[in-house]
Amino acid sequence: MELVKPIVVVSKCLEFVKCRYNGVMINDQFIKKLKDYVEFIPICPEVEIGLGVPRKTIRLVKEEDQIRLRQPDTNRDITDKMNKFSEEFLASLDQVDGFLLKDRSPSCGTKDSKVYSGTDKSSMVIEKSNGLFAQRVEENYPYSIVENEGRLKNFRIREDFLTKLFLLARFRKVKESKSMGRLVRFQAENKLLFFAYKEAEMRKLGRIVANQQHLSWDKVINEYELHLHKLLQEMTTYKANINALMHAFGYFSKELSSQEKKFFLDTLDKYRDNKVPLSVPNNILEAWIIKYDENYLKEQSFFHPYPDKLIEIKDSGKGRDY
Repeated sequence: MELVKPIVVVSKCLEFVKCRYNGVMINDQFIKKLKDYVEFIPICPEVEIGLGVPRKTIRLVKEEDQIRLRQPDTNRDITDKMNKFSEEFLASLDQVDGFLLKDRSPSCGTKDSKVYSGTDKSSMVIEKSNGLFAQRVEENYPYSIVENEGRLKNFRIREDFLTKLFLLARFRKVKESKSMGRLVRFQAENKLLFFAYKEAEMRKLGRIVANQQHLSWDKVINEYELHLHKLLQEMTTYKANINALMHAFGYFSKELSSQEKKFFLDTLDKYRDNKVPLSVPNNILEAWIIKYDENYLKEQSFFHPYPDKLIEIKDSGKGRDY
């Protein structure tokens, strides 16, 4: 399976530059490790609109039915300036696979930025929302993988982010190739992974690739991309993972002894009961893939959806939280 570097827009204050409002940089070990595997596009919207470093704090303020971006100490309303920059910057991007933004930021926060009732010190937090830049990202890239660094401290969320990010990077290369052969191979390599996300969409993707109507490349790839994004709208569940594992298990039904079959099915029960992580049944299957030289399963991204070095040892025993 081809390893493609994802292109990711990242908040510049995360492991890149000391550009937070207080003049510091956020140290993040995960992003630091990710630098070797991802092509980052660092950006600080607040610096880009001229607020400087360090700077007076800004906040989101609810005014009637609108959320405005205000700087209380100067009484400046910088909503229009931020929106203009965001639209121009996003329009300038050639290709992007995902966004990794600073949590709780009034510009970059994703659904967790505080919205105040006013600009004075006694104003209360009345709701949480996207930061202004993050809101424009959501509107301009509705199908992109967008996360904040706070949520990525959760193993399951981080695993899902990486899986989708590297998948979309590989798909970008398929689109660029304009090759039906590469699209067919992409579908084949990701069949088990798609199975674990949404089986119905996986089957739709298979029918699109079959192209029995002999449609043009543009029509096929546009339809395929639409359903690929539908497939990736949610995270996998343990039930869907078990279905994918059972599908792979079926390839060895004639080779395995009754004891081996029972051992694997008992392990699946333990996974179902949250007693072992997904890596345990995965490793059993991988051992059989090597032993019986099962070439089709060797190519399945389900077993290694992103570089193994991005998995931390402390993650290996994590249980589910879904």
